[in-house]
Amino acid sequence: MKQILIIDDDAHIGNMLEEVLVKEGYKILRAYSGTEALLVLSTAKPDLILLDLMLPGLSGEEVLPKIKGIPVIVVSAKVDVDSKVDLLLGGAVDYVTKPFETKELVARIKVALRNVSVPVNTVLSFDKINLDTMTHDVSVNQQEVKLTRTEYAILKMLMQNPSQVIAKSIMLERISQDTPDCTENSLKIHVSNLRKKLREISGKDYIEAVWGIGFKFTAE
Repeated sequence: MKQILIIDDDAHIGNMLEEVLVKEGYKILRAYSGTEALLVLSTAKPDLILLDLMLPGLSGEEVLPKIKGIPVIVVSAKVDVDSKVDLLLGGAVDYVTKPFETKELVARIKVALRNVSVPVNTVLSFDKINLDTMTHDVSVNQQEVKLTRTEYAILKMLMQNPSQVIAKSIMLERISQDTPDCTENSLKIHVSNLRKKLREISGKDYIEAVWGIGFKFTAE
């Protein structure tokens, strides 16, 4: 039985959702604040989360980045496009505006669960480096590494193409999907910062600059 965590401080909406979803065959967990939600998630891992934004304590926007490996559907009265875009880019799999039709929400829940129902290996590994493309967690020698958005995008591309020389122009084109702020002038700085962070933990220079062409990943 799939389990859904409802994070909403409005008891009426939460009760309505719980009643509908129980009839659909789901098991329900409840949290009424951002802080309580994180407490629940410290001991349980539901299959999906319905997240309101206007919460006491930690807001939904603050809670979302702390949720790892669980699909989140934001259910909010906020209707502006920028909020929706930011939250979808920030990790939410869907956004439903209040008030909503319960049939539509149930359908969106089923789609979200179907999309994650088939286990997919989201971890890229190279030597002692692990990168989780779902949670964006990066570790070297099992030690967590904090990367900027651009550094993460560069590392992911290099790990997806180990030992292949990637031209600067191709790298810029492909990472622009994840980090549009990187330019040809700043790419070298981002690569240098990434190389330094990896070297500080591993003692190795994993990124090799190929003069006049671009960069490649190496374990030597």
